Amino acid sequence: MSAAPEVDARPAVGRLGAGWGRVRAWSEAERAAGAALVAAGLAVAAWAARLWPEWSRNPDLSHGFLAVPAVVLLWLRAGEDAPAARGLGPVVQTTLVLAASLALGGAALLSAVYATALGWPAAPTLFLATAAVAAAVALAALLAAGRAVRWIAPGWPALVLPAVVLLSAPLPPGTYSRLTLGLQSGITVGVVETLRLFGVAAMRAGNVINLGTTSVGVEEACSGVRSLVSCVLAGLVLSALLLRSPWRRALLVGLAAPLALATNFARSLALTLLAREGVDIAGFWHDALGYAVLGVTAGALAALAFFLEEAPVRTVARGVEPVNGYWKPASVVALASLALAFAWVGQLVARTRFGVPAVATPPDLGRLVPEAAEGWAVTTRTDLGRFAGILRTDHLLERSFSKVGADGRRVQLTIYAAWWPAGASSVSEVATHTPEACWPGAGWTLLPEGTARRSLELADGRVADEAEQRAFVGNGYPQHVWFWHVVDGAPLGPFEPRSWRQQLRLFFERGTRRDEPQVFARLSSNREWGAIAGEPLVGEALAGLARLGVPLRAPGPVDGPPAAE
Repeated sequence: MSAAPEVDARPAVGRLGAGWGRVRAWSEAERAAGAALVAAGLAVAAWAARLWPEWSRNPDLSHGFLAVPAVVLLWLRAGEDAPAARGLGPVVQTTLVLAASLALGGAALLSAVYATALGWPAAPTLFLATAAVAAAVALAALLAAGRAVRWIAPGWPALVLPAVVLLSAPLPPGTYSRLTLGLQSGITVGVVETLRLFGVAAMRAGNVINLGTTSVGVEEACSGVRSLVSCVLAGLVLSALLLRSPWRRALLVGLAAPLALATNFARSLALTLLAREGVDIAGFWHDALGYAVLGVTAGALAALAFFLEEAPVRTVARGVEPVNGYWKPASVVALASLALAFAWVGQLVARTRFGVPAVATPPDLGRLVPEAAEGWAVTTRTDLGRFAGILRTDHLLERSFSKVGADGRRVQLTIYAAWWPAGASSVSEVATHTPEACWPGAGWTLLPEGTARRSLELADGRVADEAEQRAFVGNGYPQHVWFWHVVDGAPLGPFEPRSWRQQLRLFFERGTRRDEPQVFARLSSNREWGAIAGEPLVGEALAGLARLGVPLRAPGPVDGPPAAE
């Protein structure tokens, strides 16, 4: 009777940490998996170093600090199940490796393109770079879970590994804006209807709740994105670390999002009721209830996970199958993909200048925008500093002018200007704060028929070219808007930041990115352009904005037919 073959049933860490002698004794399949694991580890380390500042300054990404420990714990958890696992078969393994390799190549290629066009700090660049790192982690896990290696078991913990990485990155601006606006609108409607249900008078204007004596705005920070993403991530990690039954895991993960939304709704309702009673909710109460929501949701998920936790399953060691070479196609593809991705991103990093350019002297916006005008009452907004963190600049100015027109009706004109020094923000980030992206959240409805790109002619014949025109209405009040996004002294062409095609077009048009100063200038009025074009105030305002890069030319012939009002 022959002796049973010796089985190495130790978990992955024990096998990998046995010293250089053990490494030299690895099979070819194990060496390939080890090389992929080292490459993935380096990618994760570089990714964490790059995302660390984002995790520090963006509260919506603060859960990213736990990403690397979670990846390590998930790998160890998958290694515990390895002795009882059969491992991935050759067909399944090769198919999955090909899919992960395509994802890695596509994400690495696009992240390099976006880094060149928009810069490394841009949200689309960071998201695509994170997708490439997640694909690298998936490749390492696939090789380690093969039948010829079996360092980890193919299962839920291994599947959650790349998901943890991906959920720790900033979302693309368009996706984030749509998600935030949807959550803001839902919370606002829910709070208003709940208040009315209990006899509290409340009205809604966009994302602003009017309570008669005061009003409460549901801003981006109150939308629930932070608790939603954090709770989904916590549910995935806890289900992989503590649970084994598929239905228990599905229950925990499925309850994470509703729990996050419910607790954030309760927070918004509580803040609204406090504001109604005259409590200042802008400081302590806002932050305290925010942290309380995160603590309650995380604690509830952890308690549910421990409640659902099952007794450990006794593992039975399986014999290591003979290596017949079926592992080689998957390993070759995986290692080649990782090498090409590292080479592609590496050459781009080598050609990128990361030095912060010298900061130019900021323009005096207060002097460029008229401080007064004959016959007009003027108001300068004083609370724009609270938007400095979101906009990544504190060089902001907004002045509103009003008077009674010749027809006896009020005429209103608002002038807004913002300036970013070189390197302060990417083109795409500035472009996400255009009126059509931000105003609907404040109760304004965009009128498609008012959308155009046109030249604005003044009464003295001067022409302001390349203005983006929009029209809004809010509670029956019209607002006509004309704005310019100026990059390094020249207006940016038509650009939709939520479109991947537009992002790629920007890359091919602008080429290698240079750190450039930016300006956003806006005029808005309750009258159409023809009704205010003759006002001296408008001409003076455009003359000041022209010093920031808004194109204003002297009287002369205009190419093409005049734009219709």
